[in-house]
Amino acid sequence: MNILVVEDEPGIASFVKQGLEEEGYVVDVAFNGSDGLILATSGNYDLLLLDWMLPGTSGIAICREARIHFPDTPVIFLTAKDTVDETIFALKAGANDYIKKPFHFAELLERVRVQLRKITKENKIFKVGNLKLDLGTYKVYKGPEEIHLTQKEFDLLAFLMLHKGKVCKRSDIIEQVWDIHFEYNTSVIDVYINALRKKLYLGDTDNYIQTIRGVGYSIATV
Repeated sequence: MNILVVEDEPGIASFVKQGLEEEGYVVDVAFNGSDGLILATSGNYDLLLLDWMLPGTSGIAICREARIHFPDTPVIFLTAKDTVDETIFALKAGANDYIKKPFHFAELLERVRVQLRKITKENKIFKVGNLKLDLGTYKVYKGPEEIHLTQKEFDLLAFLMLHKGKVCKRSDIIEQVWDIHFEYNTSVIDVYINALRKKLYLGDTDNYIQTIRGVGYSIATV
């Protein structure tokens, strides 16, 4: 899972990033609102952690803009603002949760897990064209035909379909699908992508798995 942290205090940003990465998440950090807005609306993240008061663009503005483009992406505020009215204001702006500073990392981690579990529960079945992947039964279909995949092939396809319409970087794929968190020859991904294309009978007219040269792969939204 990819998480964006927008926080202008370097100490807090580093603390949160390190803690989440130790739990297996892929984390990017923006230290101002302007950069945060660009990243938050890129479509590359499964969850946003936003400070409210930021240089450039406020966390509230980022949240509202992200909601327009990606209404299902969870947003959690990390902020020193702590009145009831401020909390309600943030929730009305589109936040899913609100954590007041200072906070314990264990609480933040559990709140992140809760939001990401909701995504998984609500999206057990993924469809692209005539492809269907069911996380509940670990089955894949192309039209009415069931396609039998290995566990790793299934995991790779699930990761791509979970991030449908987004570019999945090779480094993120190797970390999340293979659970390898160090420099590694990612050519193994190409082998599995080719195997998926063959097993799913993906030709020129229905090649939903797109290669983004020099970056990674993407599942088409059609």
